Amino acid sequence: MAKRNVSTRGRLESGAPNPVDVHVGGRMRLRRTLLGMSQEKLGEAIGLTFQQVQKYERGANRIGASRLFDLSRVLDVPVSYFFDDMADGVQAQSPVNIIKGSVGLSEEPATFEADPMTKRETLELVRAYYNITDPQVRKRVYELAKALAAVAGAE
Repeated sequence: MAKRNVSTRGRLESGAPNPVDVHVGGRMRLRRTLLGMSQEKLGEAIGLTFQQVQKYERGANRIGASRLFDLSRVLDVPVSYFFDDMADGVQAQSPVNIIKGSVGLSEEPATFEADPMTKRETLELVRAYYNITDPQVRKRVYELAKALAAVAGAE
């Protein structure tokens, strides 16, 4: 079996950033934006320059485990948030999957159900909900959502 030339820097053979790193950076940018935080403020919170934050968000630089942990604390999300909603095509570009294809590993990684509280849709819904300034209107929206959920659950 021919050995595939896999970069040790986590990039694709073409030199492009690994799509997994791009996805993680995009999730970082999404959460930072939802919090209304600038790249500069995020950088200050974890001891980076805004240029380093930009590189992480583009996937140009890989995020190490300890840095990912720090980011999860500052952005107030579980570490798993950064991997939520990852497309199958992106997952296939993970170095373990690239190597698995060349070495013949057959064991699939364990899968788990994503926490709905970390999904983009949930975060946007919560943000929109709290942007409703009138408490009575906000309460009605809450009651409407509960009623719709009850109807959907009864079907």
